[in-house]
Amino acid sequence: MNKVKVGVIGTGHLGSLHAKMFAQIDQAELVGVYDTNSVQAEKIAAEFHTKAFDQVDDLIKNVEAASVASVTQSHFDVGMKVLGYGVHLLVEKPITATIEQARLLVAEAEKRSLKLQVGHIERFNPAILALEPYQTRPLFIESHRLAQFNPRGSDVAVVLDLMIHDIDLILSLVQSPVTRIDANGVAVISDTADIANARIQFESGCVANVTASRISQNKMRKMRLFQADAYISIDFAQGLCEVFRLIDEHTPDIKPTMLLGKIDQGTKKRLIVYEQPEVKEVNALKYELTSFLDAVRNDTVPHVTGRDGLQALEVAQEIMQKIESQKIKIG
Repeated sequence: MNKVKVGVIGTGHLGSLHAKMFAQIDQAELVGVYDTNSVQAEKIAAEFHTKAFDQVDDLIKNVEAASVASVTQSHFDVGMKVLGYGVHLLVEKPITATIEQARLLVAEAEKRSLKLQVGHIERFNPAILALEPYQTRPLFIESHRLAQFNPRGSDVAVVLDLMIHDIDLILSLVQSPVTRIDANGVAVISDTADIANARIQFESGCVANVTASRISQNKMRKMRLFQADAYISIDFAQGLCEVFRLIDEHTPDIKPTMLLGKIDQGTKKRLIVYEQPEVKEVNALKYELTSFLDAVRNDTVPHVTGRDGLQALEVAQEIMQKIESQKIKIG
């Protein structure tokens, strides 16, 4: 098996995890790392038995693929540099700081026929993967992503820090154009919104109510999907997926976890069943990075494309604009 020569740009909390995973993945050869903080880069390089490059260009010239986990404001410049050397790119979420930058980055990758994957890691969460056997056609979605305050990430609004995870997931599940967004948010302990709520309406008729907070007492990462004949509950933190649905009484090969009841009305008898789909033990980040390398090696479309990242950013930016226009000031 030919290994992909890969480098990591940015060796902070997330970048160090990227380096750790690449060092473990059979398909990868971790050529080196780079960070503007040379001391940090040397530390991570020593830990994972690779090289710390003094210049980012020198690293890029020696790899086939690069993972950019630097601060959001640098994603565009570094990403364009990576693509400019003909190197495949994985960039952490959000894809860039602005929509225009994202459009240019996507266009550059497409022009050069290079892979561009965006690090929306919840797509690889075991609880989401467990839903693959089911048809999801949600008509109403409710999501809560609540966290305790952590200075890391507080340089951007909670919409880009936390909510964008759920925005990307919802867009991938609904697969329909957004028709209207309403939102509110409050800046409590930083200069940008620390808690936000958005109502997103889709052409399909689906409505998503999305809440994100980084000033909550307790952590929560949950999403609920409501659709015809089914209710699905997803707990990202626990890696748990629960499905309540109606099935025809004589549906073959259905072995629910629990039978909750029967509906005798109408011409067809239907059963109310409860199922806990099998959730496999998967390291979401390792799976995400392996997926990127597979796309590079096999010339396939990345699981989370640059256009996916652009669309999530467009929705996130509109939510922030709505919040700004209805700003609520505390005190």
